[in-house]
Amino acid sequence: MTKVTILPVPDEHGDVSYHALAGDKQSEGKTAGEALDFLTTQLPEDETGTLIIIQKSTSQRIPSSNAR
Repeated sequence: MTKVTILPVPDEHGDVSYHALAGDKQSEGKTAGEALDFLTTQLPEDETGTLIIIQKSTSQRIPSSNAR
């Protein structure tokens, strides 16, 4: 199974594109799906099966008991 990482990349105007990485392969797209599609075309046929796990990162902090 090939591990793929997709990262948001903001530009100086605040727009976001996405960068997909898998080993020595990489691609960019306007959306995470587009970046993944472009990356998939670079992978060998036996590595193109898809299992996607999305882990949303958030900058929100959980308030401490003192802040409540």
